[in-house]
Amino acid sequence: MRKFLSVLCLAFVINSCDDGDIVFVEFNFDGTFETCGELVFYDTKEEPFESLSLQITSPALTEADLLNVDADGIFETSRSINGTTNTFNYRTYNLEPVNLFCNDVPPSNIEIITDLSSTSGTAYIKTILLEDDNDGIPAEMEDLNGNGDLNDDDSDNDGIPNYIDADDDGDNVLTADEDSNDDDDDNPFTNPLDSDNDGTPDYLDNDDDGDGVLTRNEENFSQDENPLNDITDLQSGPDFLNPEVNTMVAATAFRPHGIAMEFTTTLTVTELDSESITIDEFDFGTRVLTDNRIVTPDFVD
Repeated sequence: MRKFLSVLCLAFVINSCDDGDIVFVEFNFDGTFETCGELVFYDTKEEPFESLSLQITSPALTEADLLNVDADGIFETSRSINGTTNTFNYRTYNLEPVNLFCNDVPPSNIEIITDLSSTSGTAYIKTILLEDDNDGIPAEMEDLNGNGDLNDDDSDNDGIPNYIDADDDGDNVLTADEDSNDDDDDNPFTNPLDSDNDGTPDYLDNDDDGDGVLTRNEENFSQDENPLNDITDLQSGPDFLNPEVNTMVAATAFRPHGIAMEFTTTLTVTELDSESITIDEFDFGTRVLTDNRIVTPDFVD
């Protein structure tokens, strides 16, 4: 899978409103942030004890909104920072600010030493969703027609593109399980297994042993959408890899497909300006959330 994580070390100028001096503050935050509530973006650090935070209340924005991507897997929005309903703050503390944000009862022993805020600026928020089938084959290698579009490669015509299809050939044997792994790389794409030597690797072959019976129809003992556990001859392995066994038990369904989801949210704030803070552009960092969805293709015999 492709990942977009970064580490940043930024320095910018804060204009102290107490005596008019220019104070240089170096931020060594780790480039990742968290969110909570309605809606607070925050990052904290120790040595020294500091935090950056952006709270958005109008127009309202929720954590669920950040994951509501469009058909291209993208969510984008922006909010104006005004110092009241949408606030950006840099703070220092006497102790590490643990469990401070979005806590109904903040720790009483944490004291805010410095609190600098901006009364203007714009926050740009973007989420990108990347999905993968975790079948061991890099997504870019599943572009079989080589046109750069991963969504139009669907070997088994089940409506799920190969790069997020855990069973590329629709034989009810997971792609990840159709590799002898003689090269120890857990990748069916490199040195792929071709049991019947027909030139089509098993993970793209719907009749792996070439006996004329589709792999998914060789469930002679347990009809559970898993031909791996149907074995007539223990020495020969599963029936779908044994050309001597060609009894057909017609499949009636495809197995469920798990699709891994990774949401990467980035936050950039620009034109922060007040008596306390002046920043042209600041990369707040990234947040990565992972999830999983299950899709069962409609069965077509």
